[in-house]
Amino acid sequence: MTRPRGDGATGEYRWALPSVLLGDGRDSRRVHRSTRDWIVDIAMFLVACGLTLVSLPEIQNAPEPLIALEQVMGALACIGVWLRRRWPVGLAVVTNVLSAYLELVGGASVVALFTVAVHRPFKISGPLVLLSLVTLVPYVMLRPQEDIGPAAMGVLGAAIVLTVFAWGIVIRARRQLVWSLRQQAATAAEDAKRLERERIAREMHDVLAHRISMLSLHAGALEFRSDAPPDEIARTAGAIRTNAHQALQDLREVIGVLRHTGSGEEDPVPDRPQPTLADLPALVEECRQAGMDVRLDLRAEDAPEGLGRNLYRIVQEALTNARKHAGGAPVEVVVEGERGKGLSAQVRNPLATRHAPRIPGAGAGLIGLTERAELAGGRLEHGATPAGEFVVRAWLPWPVETTREVS
Repeated sequence: MTRPRGDGATGEYRWALPSVLLGDGRDSRRVHRSTRDWIVDIAMFLVACGLTLVSLPEIQNAPEPLIALEQVMGALACIGVWLRRRWPVGLAVVTNVLSAYLELVGGASVVALFTVAVHRPFKISGPLVLLSLVTLVPYVMLRPQEDIGPAAMGVLGAAIVLTVFAWGIVIRARRQLVWSLRQQAATAAEDAKRLERERIAREMHDVLAHRISMLSLHAGALEFRSDAPPDEIARTAGAIRTNAHQALQDLREVIGVLRHTGSGEEDPVPDRPQPTLADLPALVEECRQAGMDVRLDLRAEDAPEGLGRNLYRIVQEALTNARKHAGGAPVEVVVEGERGKGLSAQVRNPLATRHAPRIPGAGAGLIGLTERAELAGGRLEHGATPAGEFVVRAWLPWPVETTREVS
């Protein structure tokens, strides 16, 4: 099977598409004629010439000067068909006006009207088809036919004009539909890229903010406890090294995903190991080793992986915020839930009362938590309480019927 090439057009059938569907539409540069355009242009030229030749018997009994004028104008009109893509409206106006009296210009005027119907909106093509119908009146009156009356000739001419116009409108509508589908596909692709970038950004923030805040906490302990025992200093330095190594590893994995360009099944992107609800005790223990006073009350089991991952990230970011803004304060984490009722988490800590140096942040953590909860179909609330505590509450839906992986 031939792979797609070019600006979204399949390489195998690129020659069969009109040039208006080969351009990407992002600039105003004129797209060169495609192979199909050349075929259609040659066919339109032959149609105009054929109609002109068919009309030759109608001028046999005309005066010599009129015959010469008809032949010259008919030939020029047929040659002008090659300009129908560049000046379709001008060609249609000139040929329709001339066809009000001249016989041999009729073929070119039909082709010009069809071109305008295909390439111009109705506000332009509509008045032109009306002009074509109006020019039929002087034609049937000034050039009567021996074998058909003026009324029948007018009806036949109007039928030809309206049929050609309707045919052009249908082709234009089909092209607009294809163009609209292409634009929708391009928009969907851009939205998918944007959503993937946002997902990676959230993942980087969730992971790296936690690791870097741990580094800051351990480094702060070394700074303020310069007289600590050597064993404690060594343990803290080891924790700094471990968290720095894990942060670099997480960053390397995310950058590896961003750099990956393979699109086939033979070159898949390996999924990073994702934490679940079962990893919460390990997260709390890591925070305790960093000097935080964290109490965990976990009363939920067998949560789906996607649901548990979302709740893990929420608790992780809440602990990171507590570490940044209320360092040293005790933190209580309560997680509970069951199938059919939802899964909830509550992280609370006393508001900071001392003016200690804080870890800088962009303020996007709680915004990201709210977005994560809403994307999962849940809700998140945060803020200070009258009791002097800062509380983060999250609730995520836990359907009765779930699969192993629910995102």
